[in-house]
Amino acid sequence: MLVTWGKRALLTAAVTVVLTFVGLATTGTGPSAGADDGTSAASAASARVDQAVPRADLASQTDLRSPLVTGTISAPGGPFLRDRFGRAVILHGVNIVYKHPPFAVYPDPGKPWNFDLADARRIAALGFNMVRLGILWQGLEPGRLGPNSPAVCDPGRPVNPHQLNPAIIRTYLDHVARTVDLLASVHIYTLLDMHQDVYNQAFGGEGAPAWAVCTQGAHPYPTPSDWRMAYREPAVAAAYRSFFDNSVRGNLQGQFASVWSAVAERFSGDPWVLGYDLFNEPAVGDGALACFYAGRGAGNLMTAGGEHVSCPPTEPATGLIPRVLAAAPHQLIFVEPDVSAHPVASELGSLPFPNLVLNFHLYCPFRNLDGNPPPMALAACGIHDRNVLLTRSIERMRSASAAQPGGPAWFMSEFGATSSLSDITQVTADANRFLLGWCYWSWEYYADPTGSASEALATPAGIPIAAKAWTLSQTYAQAVAGTPVTMSFAPSSGNFDLAYVPDQAIHAPTVVFVPTALHYRAGYCASVSGASITSAPGSDHLTLVNLPGASEVHLSLAAGGCRGGTGHLHTGASLALDHHHETRATTQHTVYSGSQSRERVAANRAHTRRQVRL
Repeated sequence: MLVTWGKRALLTAAVTVVLTFVGLATTGTGPSAGADDGTSAASAASARVDQAVPRADLASQTDLRSPLVTGTISAPGGPFLRDRFGRAVILHGVNIVYKHPPFAVYPDPGKPWNFDLADARRIAALGFNMVRLGILWQGLEPGRLGPNSPAVCDPGRPVNPHQLNPAIIRTYLDHVARTVDLLASVHIYTLLDMHQDVYNQAFGGEGAPAWAVCTQGAHPYPTPSDWRMAYREPAVAAAYRSFFDNSVRGNLQGQFASVWSAVAERFSGDPWVLGYDLFNEPAVGDGALACFYAGRGAGNLMTAGGEHVSCPPTEPATGLIPRVLAAAPHQLIFVEPDVSAHPVASELGSLPFPNLVLNFHLYCPFRNLDGNPPPMALAACGIHDRNVLLTRSIERMRSASAAQPGGPAWFMSEFGATSSLSDITQVTADANRFLLGWCYWSWEYYADPTGSASEALATPAGIPIAAKAWTLSQTYAQAVAGTPVTMSFAPSSGNFDLAYVPDQAIHAPTVVFVPTALHYRAGYCASVSGASITSAPGSDHLTLVNLPGASEVHLSLAAGGCRGGTGHLHTGASLALDHHHETRATTQHTVYSGSQSRERVAANRAHTRRQVRL
């Protein structure tokens, strides 16, 4: 069956949002401590604040008439996340992490950490369906003591260091909840990411509070010009070792887990919180990471190489994963290996828990300090990146457990941090080949102490940078009623292809996001076999219903009108872009309405700058 749809101004009813883009730029560049009463952080932080804005229609979570992905996402085993209908879910998103006080973004007009409904709408308009939102331990539990305090850092049996203040946690999570609600109001999931780089500000990074810095007598050197080199400092290594061995009397891991329990308890009933990224880029190996995640009471822990892991007696009996699952049993746990962005095998073996997602990062090692690889290094970057993806895909399968017999799902939660469009295009194309969801680093720069201005997708005013938006706002399948086989998208032409094996037991439709305001200003031509298109002509969310008896579904989508047809330019929100499209000839297609000839449309589109309204 061959079907075509043209382009017109329509957004799916389930996410009716008035978008007020003011344009895409063509260039770009906390709470205070109080008294500690020693009560449980989890119980103190359990109450939700009032919602700042109306949520996306939560009633649609049990309504088949809403085709978009809503509700709790699961990871039953195998590479794909699944929604409540059993559809394979693919996520595209951006990272938002504020690494200075107050260590969170939330609505606060005039402040550099301000994040409001306009920001959320801009992210949604680019087709992103998730945000990896940074939370920081030092914002949740700042404490009162400084580094290397004997009350925390002396050796001894781990005890409560009494640095936790429930009022601070509650206020911090109130701010986070407001941002989660803003994102939910425009149909975007949140992955809460406990972020850190180089452990603490004493080493030029961020993450852990000052009271949790135990360097065992080593003194920090001046922060190097390349912050990544700080990982080689003895003081940094000692601070990580004190934490991951839990070898000091301050019970660092126990406090960290208590804070995480408070976060998970607060958001456990929120269907728009995708899950929890437990520790960003853990700089530890030799089995310590398995002990941290699982606990010394988890039983027969093994490394990826099959060696038995013996946890030190100072490790908590119950590790971080079971602590978070106890508070939020139905949400996802994103687990990062000890090796993240390099094609080196991780030492982390299989973990005996449900709901796990193998979570990793991908950065070319040949980049300059500004995040951009020199042109002659792009080919080497491509080889490196594909080797990382292949290594992680093998590790995913080898991490199978009784709880996830097909291995955990996987997700690339960081890549980019560059203004190199070639690098971004290369990585996203490879991710599509692996049918892998991703999250770009990052939405804004926020004077990142462990990054560069090249990383931002948006300006400090929150306006997306045109060239990056063009590359990252892609046509992609958000939900597939079956098993995806292939998916590809070419930003230069707008050509998109999807093939999947349909599951006739899934009655919800396949949903494909189509960035009409960017790549399909003059319309798009969609051809499908094995399914029928059920969305309105020109919808930004194209939906497919599997045909009975079909063994494979194939969808092709191209920019512009169909052969022999006429077209019209679509008007809507202002997006200033350099447009250069290829149009692909198609046959046996219905035409869409309009008055301009296809040749005239193509002439108007080629190498011009347009203002397009959605």
